[in-house]
Amino acid sequence: MNDKNAGAATGAREYLTFRLGQEEYGIDILKVQEIRGYETPTRIAQAPAFIKGVTNLRGTIVPIVDMRLRFACARADYDTFTVVIILNLRERVVGIVVDSVSDVMELAAENIRPAPDVDSAIDAACIRGLGSVGDRMLILLDIEKLMSGVDMGLATAD
Repeated sequence: MNDKNAGAATGAREYLTFRLGQEEYGIDILKVQEIRGYETPTRIAQAPAFIKGVTNLRGTIVPIVDMRLRFACARADYDTFTVVIILNLRERVVGIVVDSVSDVMELAAENIRPAPDVDSAIDAACIRGLGSVGDRMLILLDIEKLMSGVDMGLATAD
């Protein structure tokens, strides 16, 4: 049995980890299409502030969401580490702006704990849990639920 099959047998999943300020988040690696450097998108009139605009990605118009603004983080400057993670969610493509991408991490089910029930800028239904590896704590997001929420202001592809 190779390493990939071993991970599948133990219920382990791979997450792309990224930073927003001091917090570290993880999203299912299978939802990630690509990672790009930040380029200023074309602004859309009357879109929510966290929707920075749209960009043309090889003929596909992609909405770009600044996760720092979406999660009410302290405003960070766009720098050389700022990236856009392009997500493929149910045949819909969305980009999210994050401070930096860390790595891809495999987490076994026993390393994931339920998220505490506290008020936050993130709907609790959009948090899969808290993953821990050594001294690192990751907030694991259900990125599909988060991006499809009514408060996101993104039209559905139905």
